[in-house]
Amino acid sequence: MRAVRYHEYGPADVMRIEEAPDPVLAPGAVLVRVEAVSVNPIDWKLRAGLARDVVPLDFPVVPGRDAAGVVQAVGEGVTDVAVGDRVFGLGGVQDTYAELAVLTAYAPVPAQWSANEAASAGLAPATAMGALTALGDIAGRTLLVEGGAGAVGAAVVALAVARGARVVGTARVSEHAVVEQLGGVPVEYGDGLADRVASVASGGVDLVVDTAASGSLAELVRIAGGPEHVVTVADQQRAAGLGVTEVWAENRSEWLRAAVDLADRYTPRVARELPWAEAAEAHRIAERGSTGGKIVLTVR
Repeated sequence: MRAVRYHEYGPADVMRIEEAPDPVLAPGAVLVRVEAVSVNPIDWKLRAGLARDVVPLDFPVVPGRDAAGVVQAVGEGVTDVAVGDRVFGLGGVQDTYAELAVLTAYAPVPAQWSANEAASAGLAPATAMGALTALGDIAGRTLLVEGGAGAVGAAVVALAVARGARVVGTARVSEHAVVEQLGGVPVEYGDGLADRVASVASGGVDLVVDTAASGSLAELVRIAGGPEHVVTVADQQRAAGLGVTEVWAENRSEWLRAAVDLADRYTPRVARELPWAEAAEAHRIAERGSTGGKIVLTVR
């Protein structure tokens, strides 16, 4: 098969399309012919060597954490999808920017989503579900989502509303409609956040999910009344010092299906679509941040 690979840590230009071994199908997993993949922060951080002490890589590396495609084969024990089905899901730490990928967590692509939207629905909802699971029962509680219009933040808002929470989501003014459409109440992030939140949540905030790493984690702890009420999926640098729980995505198919259940009102946000030959440019865009949705690479 062909795949995007890199043979050393470095800038985006170290990636190139080349021949690579086909992936090996494992029990409980599915092999897909990839239609599209999304670019996640972990992709470029690993490529740049920023996490080499935590996640060392064995070169050459095929980047990519999630994908959407058509099932080519199913592993032992798989009974909920069949060859020919369109699915999206999660592979390993890196391995999906390729013509073929093995997904160990997967869900059917709902009719409402395009392939590019489905490719954006792997890591974001899985991360969102990890955060909400860490918070426990949120029904009837007020949840503040820092970065409520981003890829992960929007998934948190949609999933939390479905679970009966009252949700306030921070976003730039131009993206307030995104939070509103998902059932949340938008407020502008930045200085004075506590006052703006208080104006729309008179009873206070019970819980917080930080998806933005905007430098606001200490203020979010104050708003929530203590670090035990806050989880972050983005600001590991400050979390330990503040006593905030760090949350990571897990490869759990049921978490992906939770997003599919909301397909009538939740659509993953795609900010930019590029052919996979432009993977380096996609990484450069992602490194600059603030894309307002996922960057998707179409695999052809």
